[in-house]
Amino acid sequence: MQKHIFALFSIIFLFFGCKEEDKLEKEISKLEVSLSISRFDKEFSEAKPNDLPELRVKYPYLFPAPDSVWVKKMQDTIQQELMQEVSSEFLDFKVESLQLADFYKHVKYYFPKYKIPHIITVTNDVDYNNRIILADSLLFIGLDNYLGQDHRFYSSIQRYISQGMDRSYIVSNIASVFANKAVPKPRDRTFLAQIIYYGKELYLKDKLLPNATDAIKIGYTEEQLNWAIANEEPIWRNFVEQEYLYSTNNNLRKRFLDPAPFSKFGLELDKESPGRIGRYIGWQIVKSFMEKNDLSLVQLMPVTAEEIFKKSNYKPKK
Repeated sequence: MQKHIFALFSIIFLFFGCKEEDKLEKEISKLEVSLSISRFDKEFSEAKPNDLPELRVKYPYLFPAPDSVWVKKMQDTIQQELMQEVSSEFLDFKVESLQLADFYKHVKYYFPKYKIPHIITVTNDVDYNNRIILADSLLFIGLDNYLGQDHRFYSSIQRYISQGMDRSYIVSNIASVFANKAVPKPRDRTFLAQIIYYGKELYLKDKLLPNATDAIKIGYTEEQLNWAIANEEPIWRNFVEQEYLYSTNNNLRKRFLDPAPFSKFGLELDKESPGRIGRYIGWQIVKSFMEKNDLSLVQLMPVTAEEIFKKSNYKPKK
């Protein structure tokens, strides 16, 4: 009988929760944002040497080098092929523009004082570590990092990196760069503080990208996400039993937080696991905390990892 009552209350709670979310999304959708998007990559690929002075005036921050460097780039066959591939994949930027408008509406709702940057698309020689750069009022997107995971340009890049080099990840990567600036860096060096820091970033993305899948938000494939969900309880048990939570061993970051082909438990299951599994666990702890505590997104940001952990009453799904 008690189980039936609990199930009924769960359904009612879920129903009203969805109603509230729908109401909030309608409110956010009514917000107005003005996006400024410049396709420098396209303008440069179509330019001739005598067009450089005009481009220099329009994009002074992109032209620290003399014109001769840019003329050489125009004439370089590899650069020409790169620009051609980008132009082919990104004939237009309409889908991303709509996604970015929705993203910045959510940013404006939760962070009303934030000034939306001028967005500029570029090519950056497939520098995937700097595919998105936010510099003050400018946001640069290196489109040559989003040609699809199986593109021939990425054949020498490890698979765990190239799987995220698809245009479907662009807005999620932009949200990550925003979250990196919005979430305060942890003051202590414990593993717990680190995983909850990344948990805050991912929870922030939950709110700013409500239409994105969890896999896109964390940068996993659906198979990797399903593995993390299915193994949440043994992962957490391993962290607790090995006394990792309050450890300040920097090696734990390499094993469970940094991008990698898989997480390193030192067990046979390692190669089945996705990298950065500690971030996934931190995400679940922050979710549990927010479900049990009435805080706004902005109020969440300064809360310490210890308080979040204690008040989350986190229990992994079995």
